[in-house]
Amino acid sequence: MQNAELLWQPTRERIERSQMHAFMGLMAERHGASTDWLSFHKWSVEHRDLFWGEFLAFAEIVPTKPATATYDGEGMLGTHWFPGMKLNFAAHLLRFDDDRIAIEAEDELGRTRSITYRQLRRQVAGCAAAMRGVGVTKGDRVGGFMPNVPESIIAMLAAASIGAIWSSCSPDFGINGVFDRFGQIEPKLLVTVDGYSYGGKRLDSIERVAGIVERIPSIETVVVVPFINEAPDISALPGAHLWPSFVTETDDLTFESLPFDHPLYIMYSSGTTGVPKCIVHGAGGTLLQHMKELMLHTDLTRDDAIMYFTTCGWMMWNWLVSSLGTGATVLLYEGSPFHPKPNHLWRLAERVGMTVFGTSPKYISACDKVGLTPGTQFDLSKLRAMLSTGSPLTVENFKWVYEHVKDDLQLASICGGTDIISCFMLGNPTVPVYGGECQSLGLGMDVAAFDDNAKPVVGLTGELVCCTPFPSQPTGFWKDPNDEKYKEAYFDHYPDVWRHGDFVQITERGGVIVFGRSDATLNPGGVRIGTAEIYRQVEGMGEVVDSVVVGKRTADADVDICLFVVLREGLTLDEDLSDSIKRLIRSETTPRHVPKFIRQVTAVPYTISGKKVEMAVAKMIHGDPVTNRDALANPEALDQYAGIV
Repeated sequence: MQNAELLWQPTRERIERSQMHAFMGLMAERHGASTDWLSFHKWSVEHRDLFWGEFLAFAEIVPTKPATATYDGEGMLGTHWFPGMKLNFAAHLLRFDDDRIAIEAEDELGRTRSITYRQLRRQVAGCAAAMRGVGVTKGDRVGGFMPNVPESIIAMLAAASIGAIWSSCSPDFGINGVFDRFGQIEPKLLVTVDGYSYGGKRLDSIERVAGIVERIPSIETVVVVPFINEAPDISALPGAHLWPSFVTETDDLTFESLPFDHPLYIMYSSGTTGVPKCIVHGAGGTLLQHMKELMLHTDLTRDDAIMYFTTCGWMMWNWLVSSLGTGATVLLYEGSPFHPKPNHLWRLAERVGMTVFGTSPKYISACDKVGLTPGTQFDLSKLRAMLSTGSPLTVENFKWVYEHVKDDLQLASICGGTDIISCFMLGNPTVPVYGGECQSLGLGMDVAAFDDNAKPVVGLTGELVCCTPFPSQPTGFWKDPNDEKYKEAYFDHYPDVWRHGDFVQITERGGVIVFGRSDATLNPGGVRIGTAEIYRQVEGMGEVVDSVVVGKRTADADVDICLFVVLREGLTLDEDLSDSIKRLIRSETTPRHVPKFIRQVTAVPYTISGKKVEMAVAKMIHGDPVTNRDALANPEALDQYAGIV
């Protein structure tokens, strides 16, 4: 991939007006840092005390009490950031108080809402006062069983202003899925909706909410946001409040002054192989990391309108909401992106003058499959950047964007995760875009690819690791007092080095190619193969709508590659098509990549956040139990894999 195709190059004017360029120049002036990108990234890692301290000021994050140092302690598990500092996460996101649009919301039914920064502050103030009125205090958990609507942001900011901890699930989770998450953290207050809409279907939530409340006795108060009905019947929820009567706007907005690492969010691992881990993220580290990624790597300003197509159960929602700290307009979309027509999100982009469009490879591939050409159908003149995460973005995905969306566009494939509530590699407005690559490593992130001998390699594939501390590491796992689960999750493989679980290659120019989860890496004959290498070939075929590939253990301790394909309607996997798939994989990769088994299936299982569930499929073909189906968006898809090979 060192010879990957150059697809976009920023102009000198664009580079010089970017915040990345401004910050690099400032660091060169103050500390003698190089303005060459690779050298500057190295400086940010080697001088992390200067880098993070300087960026705190550059982002205009104003603590209520300053820190005594940038960090103290040693090692990944012993470092503490900004000791002595006090601040409030919500205070920074609500620092603007004017009539510019803070939130522009739309749903699949075509309903729209606009909320200014001044209105947002007043609504958060009213919500916080109501939360305090029902006994919510610092350290309490507030659960959101919510769709991607303004009330979710308002409730989160209200909780953060108090010092309560926000945790959310999207409303398409079943009762067991919610219980597996909220049952562990025991929220005092639950914010929910009466129902939601997807694909034009209105789906009631009240019955499930009643079941959740029954199973989680810690929930003392339920607040219901009307969504599918103007006046929903909440009689099944004794003592529940409707949002319009619970929240009364006020100017009396106060913020608790809290330590830098005070818990802000509880996030969850995917939960596809057991009960989800409850990952606790601190307010200061989350804020600092998000501002770095939004301001420097995405170049977000008050003039931008940013959307990420996400649910409230995916960390990209948390990341998107942090855009308020830049003064940009946050665009929320709730519902199916293909309802009522496949071009719905592109129509939204035109209507609101979207400048940054965040999505996933799955969505880009779906647009390609149905033949969309957004660049010729809509006015996308203001769109300057697209972001994609959730799985590796293929070379074909890159080409579709540049051919059918816009040729003068920064396409940033970004990669990180819920574990760090941020990114290890992402976009960069000052460097080129090459097909199939993330543009750069994140500033301040000491990322490497480790070979089998735990040595960093360039130009070769290896395990994604981070070798030194960074502010957005979890503060720990919930109810894990000795950090045993936390250490096991990230530090068991390499002592005091974060092992993320992705299989990557760092290129000589500083880009990163992601091959997929290393725990899903295939090892036929002892050769490591990333599943993304196979997906790239197979899903580029016109006959194939979707696919999933896993390894099946053999009697001699080897692995057989098993490929499962969803075909276009009306097609059947016959010997000719199977041979064509094998020839394509062989010619475009290696003979080792060729599956031993290819089978047709009706659906690929996905998590609710849109990630393929390779490990669950592997369990099914081996006859092992899949213990947490409620973590899947389509758990019924799994059954067909039992005994299929």
